[in-house]
Amino acid sequence: MIMSGPPRPDALSLRGLSVHYGVLPVLEQVEAHFAPGRMTAIIGPNGAGKSTLLKAALGLVPVAAGEVRFFGQPLAAARARIAYVPQRASVDWDFPVRAVDVVQMGLYRSLGLLGRRTAAHRAKAMECLERVGMQDYALRQIGALSGGQQQRVFLARALAQGAELFLLDEPFAGVDAATESAIVSVLQGLRDGGATVVAVHHDLSTVPAYFDRVLLLNRTAIAEGPVATAFTREALGRTYGGTLPMDPELAAQ
Repeated sequence: MIMSGPPRPDALSLRGLSVHYGVLPVLEQVEAHFAPGRMTAIIGPNGAGKSTLLKAALGLVPVAAGEVRFFGQPLAAARARIAYVPQRASVDWDFPVRAVDVVQMGLYRSLGLLGRRTAAHRAKAMECLERVGMQDYALRQIGALSGGQQQRVFLARALAQGAELFLLDEPFAGVDAATESAIVSVLQGLRDGGATVVAVHHDLSTVPAYFDRVLLLNRTAIAEGPVATAFTREALGRTYGGTLPMDPELAAQ
């Protein structure tokens, strides 16, 4: 008899997550579970709290109520298993650092107390840049790169961490079609290798092609689950207030 092991815990679970900015509620009692080894989109209108959800889970903004668990553990115990790619708009691109140096920042756990970089660290960084098609730009100052190239470099930094959970805040915003295709390919490869990918996403028309699961969010969770069952016209209507920014034929019935 073949014995199966215990089920893998959710890569990320949110129970009753609430966030307030002053007296303004941004997230209210969000319940969501991000399955391991899947690629999930977080979608919703502007101001729905999508970016705030990731930041709150990572402890970057204060939480008013609720519980967050990564792989069944608190953030402090699981931090080494998590990689975060923020929105490009939140990064200081004038900081004088080369692309290869940005990627090596993802190796900080292996650099030791003195932060000495070795040939092995550089080789690892170059390998990650190659995975995102940016090896020829390794010595370019990060601010001299295009928006899409910058996004690829930050993805390479996340790859260098060797994480099991990748949290990305609008990874396709402001990039061209070729860059978007390259990023999708890398993310789907991570998923196929057993990693979990969670991305804030704004283009509803690509959800069925890019993602396995979806969380529809508008301050609270409207629907969650496989794209085939949760990404419906009815759920989208409730999320966007009846005005869908997409061809409704692309949603499930």
